[in-house]
Amino acid sequence: MSHHFDTAIAKDDSRLNILDMYLFKGASTDSTAMIMTTNPDAQIFAPDTLHPEGLYAFRFDRDGDAREDVVFKFIYDDPRHRRGDSAESTYSQHFKVIRAEGDEIGGDAGDLLVEGEVGEEVSSDGIRAYVGVAAELWAADAFGFFTLVNGLFNENRFADEAFRHKQNLFKNRNVMATVLEVPNSLLGNGIIRSWATVSLYGHAPETQVYRWGLPLFTHLFLSNPELPDLADRYHTSVPSQDVENFGAAVTELVSKLTASAGASEGSGEYARQISSRICPALLPYEIGTVAEFGGAVFNGRPLHVDAFDVMLTLAANTPIADGVAPDVDRVRSNFPYCGSPYAKAEQAGLRPVRELIGLTY
Repeated sequence: MSHHFDTAIAKDDSRLNILDMYLFKGASTDSTAMIMTTNPDAQIFAPDTLHPEGLYAFRFDRDGDAREDVVFKFIYDDPRHRRGDSAESTYSQHFKVIRAEGDEIGGDAGDLLVEGEVGEEVSSDGIRAYVGVAAELWAADAFGFFTLVNGLFNENRFADEAFRHKQNLFKNRNVMATVLEVPNSLLGNGIIRSWATVSLYGHAPETQVYRWGLPLFTHLFLSNPELPDLADRYHTSVPSQDVENFGAAVTELVSKLTASAGASEGSGEYARQISSRICPALLPYEIGTVAEFGGAVFNGRPLHVDAFDVMLTLAANTPIADGVAPDVDRVRSNFPYCGSPYAKAEQAGLRPVRELIGLTY
């Protein structure tokens, strides 16, 4: 629910639903790793392939103007049907990784770095890429979250009873992870600011349909029911427009939540500070440093941090913990880093996360 199913297009095609992005120092010397997750409930209620007309991009601003200076794009061929030794049908899918700057940022232009098959690691000249099924590392009591939000807007109160049940809606689920590790020389120096997008590109001009910048940005900070079009506007816009488009909404949400949580003294100034911090919705990272994602500092995002609690606490200016946490035992210390996927036996009895999230609205 970091960005699970928050637009109509994500509900229609989960392959176009960016869930999360992670950014941290790679295990290789002088490298940076980035991970984008998509396809909630991959392999049981969603495909384990990517959209063949989707352009999946990691975007980096190097000069602080909230516009991309370097982009790494993943593009995919159509899935190919194959049948292995088992009775189950499977698919293979070829992908390419392209780096672009300047005039080549749009479309599929740029320099080809590597190419390979979904489910297999590929490497060349210090560049490593992997696309495949991985454990969902977003942990949240989604029912508690929507109890909190509904209490805030419908009853004008802080629903402090929301997280008593401690139920992780995302437990034992898989996603598709798009993983890239590159030498720092391909990114630059100092502080970069990053975000991820999916665009449709093929028979028509490139059209951005989904964007990720920070956890819970749409579900929490753009959650005012009187402004129902905010999430759609966010996903089709660019970070340089965020202050104008969403700054006031973020300020209002933080002010309202902090006041309801009892942190009313100075709530207006605090709300403006948080709005300034997260608008534009970009994930900053100082290249070559240890990633840290917490209330005081955003510096990349490692895989083990419970970002749900971080963002709720930041928004409320009050400690909030839902009592559940990512299954960090599945995280790998080396490439491709993402959590090793759950087996079907571990997923027995699960209902579609899309269906369950829909029940909370």
